[in-house]
Amino acid sequence: MGWAIALHGGAGDIPKDLPPELRQPREASLRYCLQMAVDALKAQKSPLDVVELVVRELENNPYFNAGRGSVLTNNGTVEMEACIMDGNTKNCGAVSGLTTVVNAISLARLVMEKTPHIYLAFEGVEAFAREQGVETTDSSHFITPQNIERLKQAKEANKVQVDYNTRPIPKDDKTPAPRGDTQLGTVGCVAVDSFGHLATATSTGGLVNKMVGRIGDTPIIGAGTYANKLCAVSATGQGEAIIRATVARDVAALMEYKGLSLKEAADYVIEESAPKGTTGLIAVSAIGEVTMPFNTTGMFRACATEDGHTELAIW
Repeated sequence: MGWAIALHGGAGDIPKDLPPELRQPREASLRYCLQMAVDALKAQKSPLDVVELVVRELENNPYFNAGRGSVLTNNGTVEMEACIMDGNTKNCGAVSGLTTVVNAISLARLVMEKTPHIYLAFEGVEAFAREQGVETTDSSHFITPQNIERLKQAKEANKVQVDYNTRPIPKDDKTPAPRGDTQLGTVGCVAVDSFGHLATATSTGGLVNKMVGRIGDTPIIGAGTYANKLCAVSATGQGEAIIRATVARDVAALMEYKGLSLKEAADYVIEESAPKGTTGLIAVSAIGEVTMPFNTTGMFRACATEDGHTELAIW
C-alpha cells in the first residue's frame, strides 16, 4: 500500500499531428500539477485537498476546457460544472451552470461541506457562491478569443464541435455531428494516500455550441465522477455516452461485486461497456494501484506512485 495520484486533461480525437503550440503548454501544465500533487501527498495533505488543489490549478489554465478555458454555449456564454467526492465517506458535491465562479471545483466542495445537498445549479448555485464569498469575476473573463473562434466554426458548420479541434470544419461537411460531448480538455484528478483514503475531482466547460442548460457527465455522481473505499475514478469523453454507461460507478461496482482488480475493472468498462471512441478515465485504488485506459485516439494524462513510477502521455 502507498500513495498514488493520476490526473487528466481530457480524452478525445486528439490528432497525432497536434501542433507543438497546442501540445506543449498542456504537457507542461500536467507535469507541474503532477509534481504539485506528489509534494502535497508527501506533506500528508488529505486526498480531498490534493484533488481540489490540482483541479483548481488546471481550471486556471486557459489551455484546458474548464474554468478559464471553458468553451462556449450556442449563446456564446460559459456554463461550467464540477464535482468532488470523498471515497471514505461518500460525501460529494456537484455544481452546474456557473458563469462567474473562478474555481468551480472549490464551490462543489462547499456544496458538499456547507449544505444538506449534493448538487446545486444555475441561479441557485451562483447565489450560493456569493453567500460563501468565493472568488467570482465578470463572465467575460472566461470568454477567450480561441473559444470565440471555435464557436464561430461550430455555428458555421451547424454542429456541436469537437473541443480543441485544430482544423476548420468544412461548411459542406456531411459527417454527423458528434453525439454528445467529446470534452477533450475536461480536467480531473484522483488520489489515494498511504492510509488508503481516496478522493476524486472533475471539472469542465462542457462542449462547443452546446445548448444552454445542457449538463454533461462531469457533475453526475457515478458517471463522470465517483469514489468509495475501493477506488476513485474521473472520466472524460462524450458526456452522454459516459452517463448512459455509468462509467465511474461501474469500475467500482466491478471491483466490489465481481472482485476484479482496478485495472481489470477499468479495462472492462472502457473496452466492453463504453462505446468505442467515446471515453477515457483515470483511477486509483485503496492499495495504491493506478490505471488510465481510454478508447479514444488519445488522452492527456499523468500519474505517479509512491514506489517511484511516473508517466505523462497523450497517445
